[in-house]
Amino acid sequence: MNIGQLLKHEEGKTLEFKRDLSSPKNFLKTLVAFANTAGGQVVIGVEDKTRLPVGFAHPLDEEERLCSLIADSVSPRLVPNVEMITVEDKTLLIVEVFLSGSRPHWLKAEGPKSGVYVRLGSTNRQADRELIAELRRSVEGVAFDELPMPGLTVDDLDLGALKTLFRDQHDVSENELLTLRLLKNEQGRLVPTKGAVLLFGKEREKHFPDAWMQCGRFIGRDKADIFDHIELQDHLPQAVDSIMLFLRKHAMRGADFSEIRRKDVWSIPLGILREAVINALVHADYSQRGAPIRIAFFDDRIEIENPGILLPGMTIDDMRQGVSKIRNHVIARIFRELNLIEQWGSGIPRIIREAEELGLPELQIVEIGMRFRLTVTLAEKISVQKTTEQVTEQVTEQVRRILNSLRNEPLSARDAMQFLGLRHRPTFIYDYLQPAMDAGLVEMTQPESPKSPTQKYRLTAKGKAALVENDQS
Repeated sequence: MNIGQLLKHEEGKTLEFKRDLSSPKNFLKTLVAFANTAGGQVVIGVEDKTRLPVGFAHPLDEEERLCSLIADSVSPRLVPNVEMITVEDKTLLIVEVFLSGSRPHWLKAEGPKSGVYVRLGSTNRQADRELIAELRRSVEGVAFDELPMPGLTVDDLDLGALKTLFRDQHDVSENELLTLRLLKNEQGRLVPTKGAVLLFGKEREKHFPDAWMQCGRFIGRDKADIFDHIELQDHLPQAVDSIMLFLRKHAMRGADFSEIRRKDVWSIPLGILREAVINALVHADYSQRGAPIRIAFFDDRIEIENPGILLPGMTIDDMRQGVSKIRNHVIARIFRELNLIEQWGSGIPRIIREAEELGLPELQIVEIGMRFRLTVTLAEKISVQKTTEQVTEQVTEQVRRILNSLRNEPLSARDAMQFLGLRHRPTFIYDYLQPAMDAGLVEMTQPESPKSPTQKYRLTAKGKAALVENDQS
C-alpha cells in the first residue's frame, strides 16, 4: 500500500497516526500493543485528524531519537522497521512492528505485570494477568484448555453425557479420552484437562465459575427493560440447543404462530445465529473472570458476545476472509467430532454470505472491552408486547405445577425438575421457575448467593395463598 492510500485509512487495530513524538509514552504503548496483538504501523509527521503531512525539519535526528527511545523503554527488545518517506516535500517516519515471537512486550517503566498492552480497535488496553498468560501460551503453542487439572480425576467428568452425545461413535476408554485430549498424563497419573472440565465437568461451576451462558430478551433497543432471561450451566455442546431454543421461543412470540406452522417461516435467521453461537462457545477465553457468554435479543437485533479478544496475529478482516486460529483446541475438537463445526475457518465467511443472501444488513463484528461481539440486525423489528395474551394460559398452567412441587418443602432446581418430570433445565428455568419468581410466588432460599450449589426455591406468602386459592377452585 502506498503512502497516499495509507493516509486515507482510518486508525484501527493495525494503524495509528501521530503528529510528532511530544507524547512518547503513548507512542511506546502503541508499539507494545502492536507487537503483542497483530502488528501494525505508526505514521509520524501528519495531523491526526486531517492527515495533512507536517513532516520533520531534521528527520535523521528524529529517527535516531525514536530508535533510542524504543531500545531504552521496551522489554523484551523490540526492533521495528523505520522508514522515511517524502510526501508533498514533507518527510514522514513510518514505524512498522510485526507480531512478535517474544511477546508479551512491556514498558520497562511499568514492569511486566502492569506495562503490557494490547490493541483493541484504535485504542491500547492494559492487559490483565489472564491476558498476559494467554499471550505467553500463544507463543508456546499451548492452548488454555489443554492444560491439566492435577487435583481432579476421571471421576470428575460426566462420561455418561459424553457417551450420549456421541451416540456410541466413541467409547469412553482411557485411550479414547487421551486421544480426544480430555485426559492427560501428569506425573504418572491420568487427569482431566481444563477443556474436559469445561465440556463435561460434573462441577464445572466450581472450577470455572464464569463459564456459563446468559440469555436475555429485552424490550426495545437497549437493556433498560428486560422481558425474559435465563442462565445456562449446560455442558457446552448441549448449550447450543438450549440457546437456540431460547431464541426460537422469542422469535415465535414475536411472529404469527399460524404462519410459522404453515410455512415454516422464522422471523430470525436461525442458521446464522446457530453458527455465531457455536463460534462464541468454541472461541471464548475461559480463563477470564467475571465474563460469561451473553446472548442479548433486542427488538431490532441479536448480539452474541463472548469473553476474549482475537488471538495474536488475527484481525477482524482476517476472520471475514476465513482465516482461522483455534483458541480452545480440546473444545474445538469435540465440537468437530459432534459435527457442530463443519470446516475450520468457514463459519464467519459462511454467515456473512448467508446474511447477504437473506438481504440482511451487514453483520457487525467488533472487539469491545476485552470481549468479542457479533451483532445480527434483523430484517424486521420484533416486538414482545404482543406476546402477553398468547402465552398467559400456558404460563399459568406451568406456574400452577411449580407451586404444587414446592407445596411441602423447598426444593433444589434438580429436585423440582424431577418432581415435574422435566429433563431440560432451560425449559424448567424460563418456562416454569422464572415466571413464578417474576410474579412473586417463588423465591430463593439464598437470594444473596443466586448461583450457590445449595440453592433451593420456596413458596412466598403470596405463593402459598395462590396455591390455597387454586385448591379451592
